[in-house]
Amino acid sequence: MGTDAAPQPEVEGAILAAREKHAEVILVGPEEALKRELARRDVQGLPIELMHASEVITMEDSAAKAVRTKKDSSIRVASRLLRDGVAHGFVSAGNTGALMATAKMVQGMIRGVDRPALAGAFPTVKGSPVVVIDVGANVDSSPEMLAQFAVMGEIYSRIIFRIPNPRVGLLSIGEEEH
Repeated sequence: MGTDAAPQPEVEGAILAAREKHAEVILVGPEEALKRELARRDVQGLPIELMHASEVITMEDSAAKAVRTKKDSSIRVASRLLRDGVAHGFVSAGNTGALMATAKMVQGMIRGVDRPALAGAFPTVKGSPVVVIDVGANVDSSPEMLAQFAVMGEIYSRIIFRIPNPRVGLLSIGEEEH
């Protein structure tokens, strides 16, 4: 429910994932809005399930406040599905700060990791992807956090992309105005 045109792009993406990638999809959000959007399309036989969430965290919401007050938000409900093993992945186009705070609170943290980080996988000319950790989520990372991000990126590259001995580098693009 995170895009400006929600739930239309989310529903279209779910249909594509179910149809072309054979993914089983759980759409989380206000059930009636999701049903209306699904009714406009041919979804016969597609593995798409609905999970009601009565609240939505908008881009205008304060992440910290929304996480505390919107306990039935689509982000919170989806995060619980992941934590409880009902879902195996979680895609959101919504408020990144709220997503990160919710993931930390609901799913918990790996021992030894102080802060979650977003990961992006980028294709390369050589064919093997490059994993970039913390793609803009944290603006005040300590040296310890950078080391933790490096370890997470190395493990992700080894396990997900089967790169036997990934190299780790540090990229700094300066700072953003606040």
